[in-house]
Amino acid sequence: MESDSDIKATPKGFHCLLCNVNLPNSSSLEQHVKGRKHQTLRSVRDTRKSQEEHSVFVSGIKPHISQTDITKHFQQFGPVADVIMDKDKGVFAIVQFSETESLQATLSCLEHQMKGMKLRVKPREKKEFKFVPKKRSDAEKMQEVLDRLKPQLCQLLSVDAQMQCVVERFQLGENERKTRSLLVQLLQEVFIEFFPDSQILPFGSSVNTFGIHSCDLDLFLDLENTKVFQARAKSTTEQAGEGTSDDGRSEDSILSDIDLTTASPAEVLDLVAAILKRCVPSAHKVNVVSSARLPVAKFHHRELNLQGDITINNRLAVRNTRFLQLCSGMDDRLRPLVYTIRYWAKQRQLAGNPSGSGPLLNNYALTLLIIFFLQNSEPPVLPTVEQLKDMACEEEECVIEGWNCTFPSQPISVPPSKNTQDLCTLLSGFFSFYAKFDFASSVISVREGRALPITDFLGQKKEKEAMQEEQPTRTPHHSPKLAPLNLLDPFELSHNVAGNLNERSQRCFQSECQEAEKYCRSLQYKRKSAKGKMWGLVRLFTPHGEVPHNKADSLTISIPFKSATLPEGLRNQLHMAGDDFRPLWFQKVCAAVEGVLTSVLRCHLAPSTGGEEMDASSASLNTSMNSSFGSVESQSDTSPTGTVKVGAKRLLSSGSDATVSPQGKKPRLAKRGKPDIPPWICMQKHMVWAGRRKVRRELIKDTDTRPEGSCMEMESQVTAHIIDKEPELKEPLEFTVQPQMVGGTESTKAVLKLEPTSDMTGVFNDFFHFLEVFLPKMVETLLEKEIGGV
Repeated sequence: MESDSDIKATPKGFHCLLCNVNLPNSSSLEQHVKGRKHQTLRSVRDTRKSQEEHSVFVSGIKPHISQTDITKHFQQFGPVADVIMDKDKGVFAIVQFSETESLQATLSCLEHQMKGMKLRVKPREKKEFKFVPKKRSDAEKMQEVLDRLKPQLCQLLSVDAQMQCVVERFQLGENERKTRSLLVQLLQEVFIEFFPDSQILPFGSSVNTFGIHSCDLDLFLDLENTKVFQARAKSTTEQAGEGTSDDGRSEDSILSDIDLTTASPAEVLDLVAAILKRCVPSAHKVNVVSSARLPVAKFHHRELNLQGDITINNRLAVRNTRFLQLCSGMDDRLRPLVYTIRYWAKQRQLAGNPSGSGPLLNNYALTLLIIFFLQNSEPPVLPTVEQLKDMACEEEECVIEGWNCTFPSQPISVPPSKNTQDLCTLLSGFFSFYAKFDFASSVISVREGRALPITDFLGQKKEKEAMQEEQPTRTPHHSPKLAPLNLLDPFELSHNVAGNLNERSQRCFQSECQEAEKYCRSLQYKRKSAKGKMWGLVRLFTPHGEVPHNKADSLTISIPFKSATLPEGLRNQLHMAGDDFRPLWFQKVCAAVEGVLTSVLRCHLAPSTGGEEMDASSASLNTSMNSSFGSVESQSDTSPTGTVKVGAKRLLSSGSDATVSPQGKKPRLAKRGKPDIPPWICMQKHMVWAGRRKVRRELIKDTDTRPEGSCMEMESQVTAHIIDKEPELKEPLEFTVQPQMVGGTESTKAVLKLEPTSDMTGVFNDFFHFLEVFLPKMVETLLEKEIGGV
């Protein structure tokens, strides 16, 4: 347990002085002390304390004195671990020794002379370590901005004018762009001294025409020419012995300590961080994040109050920035849409991860979603990336890391769009488009301008292995990470730019789109209020409270289609099923649900048609489902197999009596996606949901670290124990379960509608709330083990 100096007892429990948190009991205190936050702060405190005990403060230094001069002077007292200089004024330094004896020897010296200067040396001041949490004021700042923006927006005459006003309010100003450009020039001058022929290239929000005030400055340090210079210099040195390279520049620099061709990105970025710390004025808080997908060196510029990121292996990001610049130049309506939707998404807490990583949409992913919608407008506002590739000339061909990144360099090369819709209509169309989008079964491709079936990516592992065997010399590209929202990068097709989203984030995004769609159909959105009330974007931006759920919604349990958690065998089956994967998956889910109710929770299950009790109900269930799916499969066999446009419905089979949609119209949705399954009548005689956690702990005689619903055998034992020990209900609980499949016009999922038919003891609500959490987890467990089809 932690020392008394960190933990203080209070009337309500304990208080951790180190982390500044309150803890209610000893158990919570023990978990906190072992936790990541406490251990990290403790380690940082110990490190800083050690640094203070081994450091001296040196003043009286002239600006022309270098770090090397100070190091040489103090090395006479012992090995020097580090020297931290005041870069802005150059009048003081902190010298850290490796050994305590060196520190004592330095302080015992009465006078320090260096290059004619008398240095003043004293022990480094010891400061109390205190954790200062970051201020969480983003929501307050957003509200302040909205409060200032409201009166101005309400006075404008149209939604289009409001959207243009949003752009003017948030976009980077001319002075901000010039300041960032000057900082890039400064960094270029610094880095070229250490990495000859290198180049600093800005990318991201600062230069892609969608930047906002205080957005990060993303930079790519291109070292390809430096690698060539280093190789040539080494070759020349080997021939001439030593000295200078053939272009007269000395290779006696930082390059002599590292081989850029073999060094890892983290090693190179460590050098970049050292240069930032010691050679770039006002650059502080420098650190390297080597665990990121693309390692990055982060820094903060004090005078500009600007956060900067430097990467060395992100050439594709520079090309992505050029693509967004092109899209912005092709149609003037893109920028107002992007600024408006980004602000709406931030107000709704759908986008903008505060720490850079999290389960929310990033700005790049949100911008691609907008571009994809515009590609699928009627007529299209923007062309697909494949179409842009065909418009490029031979000189504009570009391949980066094996990916085709070709598109025209100038917007004038792209024919103007025939779409004449105003911004108000397009904004409403964006919300309508994604309110009905089937995210679970689709992979969004901005490159092709259509949604690819998720089944195309479920069986890619074996296909790629076979392709690799046929072409072993070809560099393989891995499949994208599947997630609740799948959005492929336009060029790096193995990268899902929305792969960080979890199920809740995707569900919230679609739910907010549905709410916005409803509002955009009202007159409050389209017409200015004559009474001075909020209208248009103001009401869209204003945060709303919890939306009340009706009774029908409260009695349904959703089991979403999660492609990422499916086992290999089931993924291959769904891949083979192609567009008809939904009935097969739904059959597996229904069998798993039945298994949970009968085998795990010991419910008595019977068909609604009045048959005998289903002790062996799997056969009856599968029979009824197979009869429903049989017609589905026969329909799919005769259905056309042409390319389906995003949002389009499938044609009915030729044998149906439905008329064919006119040419140019979207075909009518067939009823094949919702097989008619009779409801199940369930009866439960015991309160198997009460006290399960306590029983589970008793059975394994220890704390179970697995989440509830993670083990079918364990949960079955828990149910059996409750039935043996607890009395039956006075009156059995009877209820019906109606399974339904949803998909096509919204995210694919199985929906279970529960309705009590006999609840004399009033326990149905408790049982339902238990099933809301327990049932989806157990179904996922059974599907992962491929038990669902049993």
